Amino acid sequence: MTGEDAVRAMLKRLLIVVLFSIAFAYIESAVVVYLRAIFHAEGFQFPLQVFDLDSLGRRLMLTEVGREAATLVLIWAGAWLFGKQTQERWAYFLIIFAVWDIFYYVWLKVLLDWPASIMTWDVLFLIPMVWASPVLYPVLVSLAMLVIAVAVLWRTSRNQAVSLSWLEWMAVVLGCVLIVGSFCLGGSHATEADYADYFYWPLFAVGYGLGAGACVKALARKSLLAS
Repeated sequence: MTGEDAVRAMLKRLLIVVLFSIAFAYIESAVVVYLRAIFHAEGFQFPLQVFDLDSLGRRLMLTEVGREAATLVLIWAGAWLFGKQTQERWAYFLIIFAVWDIFYYVWLKVLLDWPASIMTWDVLFLIPMVWASPVLYPVLVSLAMLVIAVAVLWRTSRNQAVSLSWLEWMAVVLGCVLIVGSFCLGGSHATEADYADYFYWPLFAVGYGLGAGACVKALARKSLLAS
């Protein structure tokens, strides 16, 4: 297969991945529509309502946590099937996750006319604790993941690997920790009246800059794929 053929094949596969992710995002948003109709009939808003976790409530919470875990498994399974090698599979994982996350909000806007703005707060994740922040910030993460992953696929289709030095890996890991930490700080106070004061956007910004900067630096280097 020539270089041009490899790029065309990658673009076709990428299109299928994007369509898959958009459809998967609709399923996710549809579930949230039902959950909000059941638990937030008067409207979903912050600070979050404190629910009495009786036996049914605990069962529903565990079910939701299990659903989120299953979602990650499905995303990885899709990435494994779409990719042919480890680097491609990780790239497809990031793409599926990113497009799924972005279109989750697109579909909620279509179905519920929510969020009202990019600064509307949302619950992002429940594993291992509640993550929360304005919608803008997870979307920024997803956009970075999407751009970086597409760049990786473009490089691999042209027979060029993307490798990170140990220092760059440390920057990526630290960046992820800071980003997740900023989300968890917001989530840990989501039921309090002053919840918005607990999301530290500078902490997010430092993590975002570290992770994205290390990836961009690695992408700027060129190396041939091992045969």
